[in-house]
Amino acid sequence: MRIGLLGTGPWARAAYAPALAGHPGLHFAGVWGRRPEAAGSLAEEYGVRAYEDVDALLADVDAVAVALPPAVQAQMAGRAARAGRHLLLDKPLALGVAEARGVAEAAERAGVASVVFFTTRFQKEPEAWIDEQAAVAGWFTARAQWLGAVFTADNPFAASPWRREKGALWDVGPHALSVLLPVLGDVRQVLAAAHGPADTVHLVLDHATGASSTLTLSLTAPPAAAGADLELRGDSGVALLPRSSEGAVPALARAADALLTAARTGRPHVCDAGFGLRVTEILAAAEDRLAGAPADQG
Repeated sequence: MRIGLLGTGPWARAAYAPALAGHPGLHFAGVWGRRPEAAGSLAEEYGVRAYEDVDALLADVDAVAVALPPAVQAQMAGRAARAGRHLLLDKPLALGVAEARGVAEAAERAGVASVVFFTTRFQKEPEAWIDEQAAVAGWFTARAQWLGAVFTADNPFAASPWRREKGALWDVGPHALSVLLPVLGDVRQVLAAAHGPADTVHLVLDHATGASSTLTLSLTAPPAAAGADLELRGDSGVALLPRSSEGAVPALARAADALLTAARTGRPHVCDAGFGLRVTEILAAAEDRLAGAPADQG
């Protein structure tokens, strides 16, 4: 499968480019970016072509990997799907329900495969754990904490405009939901939403299985407190999400495996654009609840 990369930022450089270049089932064909000089630099590093025209790249590939801000991703993913290209996308799929639905519908109409890269879902130990817990009945409640310390001088994502504007709900919220939904079922209702310090938010969710979950999400946690944890409690006791022994690149390679399989078989992956749309709908509902909650005054 010939695949092109859309995007040249820190995530494209740290995860997408090395994962595409190192994957035996992919031919990394080229790079397009909104900054031609950055596209040229990244393309030169991997010995591929830098494209100034995104449509020229789309004409030369079978699939695209998108490492762009969510609002831009939604536009480009829809464009690529309409051109008949398979989609390896990042979370969140978009920053609004209409935009996310546009991507999912474009992929469905074009009959192209799509996979949204929710990192935890493609890491070896967490992926196996999620499958195991999804097969267990009787979960009563879950507690998830996704705490980042992003806006520090040495963090490559500190200057990200969309992260500064939308905060933890839209950046790490998708990660928490991607683990909770396959285990506890779809979210029937956002029961409560409250602001914490800085961009921190607290959510209470009601799930289709009858279980509830609480989420604490932040990009502004103290560095010493940063980390991700998820705990399930139910009839079978307590289960804790295991740490992953690997970073983003091997996980992204597994997401590429999933895209190749979906393209070959025609069977949608569980983390396709439709799942990305559902996560977006839940985040939008939470955002609406937060809009009516008093902001932190600290």
